[in-house]
This record gives sequence, structure tokens and C-alpha cells, in this order.
Amino acid sequence: MWIAGALLCVAAVAGFFYMRHTRNELHAMIGTETLPIPELERLRGISDELGAKGSFRKVAEVVGAAYPRPEGLLTAELSKTECVWFRYEVKRHYETVEYRDGKRHRVKRTENVAGHTSWEGYALIDEQGRTIGVDPNGTKPDAVEQTVSRFEPHNGGGGSVELFGFKLPQFVVGGGSTTIGYDYKEWAIRPGRRLYILGEVHDRIGPLVVGKPENGGHYLISTRTEQELRDDRVKRHRFLAVGVIAGALIGIVLIVADVLT
Repeated sequence: MWIAGALLCVAAVAGFFYMRHTRNELHAMIGTETLPIPELERLRGISDELGAKGSFRKVAEVVGAAYPRPEGLLTAELSKTECVWFRYEVKRHYETVEYRDGKRHRVKRTENVAGHTSWEGYALIDEQGRTIGVDPNGTKPDAVEQTVSRFEPHNGGGGSVELFGFKLPQFVVGGGSTTIGYDYKEWAIRPGRRLYILGEVHDRIGPLVVGKPENGGHYLISTRTEQELRDDRVKRHRFLAVGVIAGALIGIVLIVADVLT
């Protein structure tokens, strides 16, 4: 019983740190101003006049429509969707044999066998056609479109596996276990999709770019509005607060009860 109690206490501690992170994100959104691109350009101009060209830094919220980089649109790996950003993952579901207490058990497991997040930059464009660059920096955007969600059973044949024009390496097939199938998921941001970004605007490469703060801080890219994100963080914080308190109390009770008995 004390083991269950200890696990609940550990979960409560993890939940506390996630709750604090959620609160900090909410405070960052509340405390950061949404600035139009012309205003950011004006502030960068002042920085240049003061002799700090290339050193402009400003934490801000930026809103606009996704716009492709000068080299053109990307093509998502699985769905072949034209986009400015994409991410995909492929998971293998398999069944393997384990021996416990002298008995043979068949256990279902999952492993990641492939995945990629696009690193190429793109831009936001405002209603007047002005743009600001976006450095994705490996960040997973919030609430983006899922372009692929499909499970494909394994046919049991030998050789490599290919779906959506994507060939899995042969070493993931077999390996002393029975492959059940492959789960394919992909997400993408199409051009024209309206985005909210909280990050640091800088001019390190010349043009203004919004990216992850250089000295730490929150970096959010979302298809939701700022108000929708704030409401989500408030609800999440309340839910986590209840879960942390309940988990800690129940965990302590279970540990104490086990010690007393």
C-alpha cells in the first residue's frame, strides 16, 4: 500500500511543477503586450539609432497569418500537404513475450520508429502585407491541424514496410517480437492560418524575427487566440491544483496507514 502512496506523492510533485509552469505561462501572456509589426520596426529603428544595430531584443506577442519563406512552401512528409511547418511520428505496436515468476506472458508495447519536426523558418503577414520572420526552433505549436491519423495493421510479410510513400527501415521489423501494426500521425500549419506567437523579437540576422527567448522564457505558437489560451491555462491550473492536493493527501494517508499496520 505504501508503494501506491509513494507513487501518488511523486505524481503530486510532478503535477505541482507542471501547475507552476502553467501559471507562469498565463502570467507571461497577461504581462506581455501584443505589438503590430510597424511598432516593432519603429522600436528596432530606435535601437539602430542608439548604435545597437543587430542587438534589438523585445519580448512581445505577435499575431498574423502564416506565410511561406522566400524559398517557398514545404511539403509534409506523410500527407504531402503544402505547408509552412509540419511534424510527424510513426509508432510501431508490437507484442512480445516476457517471463515473470516462471510464467510466460504476451505483452503489448509501443516504440517510436520514425519522426521529424521541420526546422525551416516561415513568416507572419499582417493585413497590410507586412511580414515578420518566425523561427520555429523545434517548438511544437499548439492546436495545429492534424493532417494524418491512421493505424495500419502489419500484413505479416517480410521485407520493409511502406505507407504514405514513407519507407520504414527494415531493422524495426521483427526483432524477436510480433508486429501488430504502425500508427502514423502528422500535424501541419498551412499558409494563411492565423497564428498567435509569444516570444522574443530580434534582428540578429537583419530582418525582424520572433523566436525563442535567448536567455530563457516562454515561447508559444498557437492557432488559438490569446484569450482562448488564457482560458485554457486557467482551467488547467485549477484542475492541477485539485489533483496535486488530492494526490498528496491520499498518498500520505496510504503511507501512514501502511506504517501503522
